[in-house]
Amino acid sequence: MAIPVVPYPLPVAKKPSKPKPPLLADEKRAATKSQHPVPIAFSEILGQDRALKVLTDAIRSGRIHHAWIFHGPSGVGKFTSALAFAALILDETTTVKGDQPVTGSGSIVKPLLASGSHPDLHIITKELAAYSEIDSVRKNKQITIAKDVVDTHLIAPASLASALPGGLASKVFIIDEAELLDRHPTHAPTQNSILKTLEEPPPGTVIILVTTSPHRLLTTIRSRSQQVVFAPLNDASMREWIERQKNSFDPPVTADDLPILQSFASGSPGEFLLAHTGNLAEWSRTLEPLLAQTDGGKYSPGLGPTMAKLVDEWAAAVVDKDKQASKDAANRAGAELLFRMLGQRARNQLRRTANAPERALGAIDTIREAERQLDASVAPAFVMEWLSVRLAASRDPLLV
Repeated sequence: MAIPVVPYPLPVAKKPSKPKPPLLADEKRAATKSQHPVPIAFSEILGQDRALKVLTDAIRSGRIHHAWIFHGPSGVGKFTSALAFAALILDETTTVKGDQPVTGSGSIVKPLLASGSHPDLHIITKELAAYSEIDSVRKNKQITIAKDVVDTHLIAPASLASALPGGLASKVFIIDEAELLDRHPTHAPTQNSILKTLEEPPPGTVIILVTTSPHRLLTTIRSRSQQVVFAPLNDASMREWIERQKNSFDPPVTADDLPILQSFASGSPGEFLLAHTGNLAEWSRTLEPLLAQTDGGKYSPGLGPTMAKLVDEWAAAVVDKDKQASKDAANRAGAELLFRMLGQRARNQLRRTANAPERALGAIDTIREAERQLDASVAPAFVMEWLSVRLAASRDPLLV
């Protein structure tokens, strides 16, 4: 198949733009204060009894380790639990009654956390790069957590005195998607800067790294941290969660969409919400006839462009909703979402064809290779076209 030649326009000189005036100190603090959901009680967190028992026992002991790694699949409650844990250990009224940690009626911490204005709770995310004073950091694609973000929002404030007395902790830092911190065998400046703080933590400081991939953290960080494992919710917990949330889904979840969303979620409330808000049920219905052709070894010319279009539209909607979001990062996230959907479909096929698993296993291997191409910065449209060809190239893609 011939590849069309796309003429590139000649470069046009841009007029130098006037530098934006720096934010005033108060404006900067307001802009970079990460918003977060209102912390919930441990009793409201479903399906994570083992993880919560570890945290409850730590609170009961009255001694909190200074570094934690909460790890497990995406969307199963790691960040929610980190936020709930932070709320408890920052509150001097916290006690354990029976098997549940609770806060007292005179808590001054609860209203601050409810309004997102607690001065000693710091949420570090890749999106904070948008507020960096360094021009190159502001303009990056937000596919990693920049070192300047960690320096500004963790290293610097960790060395300062806390604003409030605190409880079992006086300051808490939660690094979400910690797997996006740099990782290199000999040169990982961001993780190494965190390591120095972990080795000599200021009194009362607690750091929680939330991650789906703990192996991407330096061994020296893992060895200094207490690890807590979070697992996918079982079927009963997922049904209870869906029942609790059913009136808040916007738009409502239809009976036709529910089994598709449940299959994709695989025990993850976060993945369920992501699939629903991203309209993955419609993605599935759109792609299924095209994918069915590849199941029979027939190439579908419309599959690659359709996958690329769905990802691009999803990314455009993300950027339209959040003006600080990076289109490149959104494209990547959309592609990863598509790959997870295709991977789940292949695993479902594997269960149905256990006696002849070659094709399903080959599809899974092909999807993983597409993910590696995306990691290597190959354009999503080319990755999708390659994927569509490989899925249909043979009844057994492993033999191609």
